[in-house]
Parts: sequence; C-alpha cells; structure tokens
Amino acid sequence: MKKLEASYYQNPDVEFLARDLLGKILFTQKDGEVTAGVIVETEAYFGIADQAPHAFGGRRTPRTEPMYRQGGIAYVYLCYGIHYLFNIVASGEDEPSCVLVRAVEPFGGQEIIESRRHMPISKITITSGPASVAKALGIDLSFNRKDLTGDEIWIEDAGISYRPDEIAAVQRVGVAYAREHALLPLRFYLKNSRYVSKPQRN
Repeated sequence: MKKLEASYYQNPDVEFLARDLLGKILFTQKDGEVTAGVIVETEAYFGIADQAPHAFGGRRTPRTEPMYRQGGIAYVYLCYGIHYLFNIVASGEDEPSCVLVRAVEPFGGQEIIESRRHMPISKITITSGPASVAKALGIDLSFNRKDLTGDEIWIEDAGISYRPDEIAAVQRVGVAYAREHALLPLRFYLKNSRYVSKPQRN
C-alpha cells in the first residue's frame, strides 16, 4: 500500500475523487493507537457554486476557512452540536471543494474501534454513516486542518479498483435545502458493501 500524496487531493475534479476514494484506506493515529477503515461511501461537494456545502456563494467563516486551503488537509466540523464529520479538502487554494467520508469498513484496530463505539465489530452500524466513521476512528476537532500526508490522519491506496457498475451514484443525504443541487447524483458507494448508510436510496 502507498500513502496518497498531496497532488492527488489537488485534482479539481471532486466528483472523480469521490469515486476514486472508494476502496482506499483511511488511517488515524491518536494517542499512539492506529485505526483504519476501507472507504465504502463518499459525497462530493464542488465549491462556491454548489448550494449544499458551507462555502456556497463564497461564504468564508472561521469554520469554513479550511475548505479554502489547498487540497490535502482534513476539514472536520461539529454537526448539530453533537457529531463530528470528516471531509477531505480537494482542489486548489480558494477553490472550496471537499469529499465527505460517509462510511468505512473496519480494517485495522478493530478492538479500539469497538471500544470507541461500545459495540461489537460485527454490527454494521459501527462505521456506517459519517458520525460513526468519526467516532470509530477517533476523529474530532483536533484533526481539523491536519495534513493528510502526515502521521495523524492519512489515506493509503491498496490498489483496489471497481467497475462503474459496482458503484452507485445517487443523491446526497440531508441537503434538501440545496434546491436543484440536492438532486445531483454526487453520493457514491459500493453496491456490495454492507457498511453503506442508507443503501435503499439506490
């Protein structure tokens, strides 16, 4: 396996990245403990023209500022004051695109994941959904703005690829407010993965 380089994330085609990240392995190292999951579900957000993300219309706030950095860092935010969500900042500087990781399949550090989630690894909800991903892998606001080529959070290419017919492309979740952009098929997931959240939308 090989750690993805910064140039990978700087691709302006965020839809391609969201698809291509499927099958790659997300690692975290926290308090000396390494956990990992195979990415099985993502969502693409394509910048200031996209009505769904926080940066729509060029909105810049202390929270959204990481999205305007050059691709290759983590954007972590607190949703509804409860759940942390992990996003991969993509494209170039001042081009606020990102990929939300919605689900992973446990790959490494399973006992640690079980402890963090208070459930056995056999339960598919352990890493299904973006909040569950963050909890399982120990991702919180301390990971915000972290370099994805560093040793705290990174992604490795295991050489896994999928045919187009193995990947579902459907509407994103929870963005009904985004008007016509809510209908765009920018959520991607592996059809044969049991860890995917809301697969019935396919």
